[in-house]
Amino acid sequence: QVQLAESGGALVQAGGSLRLSCSASGSIFWINAMGWYRQAAGKQRELVATVTSNGRTNYADSVKGRFTISRDSAKNTVYLQMNSLKPEDTAVYYCNADIQEHWLSRSLDYWGKGTLVTVSS
Repeated sequence: QVQLAESGGALVQAGGSLRLSCSASGSIFWINAMGWYRQAAGKQRELVATVTSNGRTNYADSVKGRFTISRDSAKNTVYLQMNSLKPEDTAVYYCNADIQEHWLSRSLDYWGKGTLVTVSS
């Protein structure tokens, strides 16, 4: 059973920085894309950033230039470095990964339980 575990969420003042981490564990043959999504209160979940297995990244316009996604494939871990945080970045941040458990199986989408980031003004 594959599990994703996020960490790093906290309360921070506007202008501050946080680093989120997400590690995948369990039966893993290959991880394709990994990414971060967020959901603010009363809003739909939205893409923050993704990174493919070959390092190609994609960012939401709202975080470009402030957030950086990276991954350590040897550790099955993805990171999100968040700088210049704004109150509107307040949300529960979810880790997502497209994981192939066995070499014959198709890849499936997995989600973490989320970590809360609160940015005070």
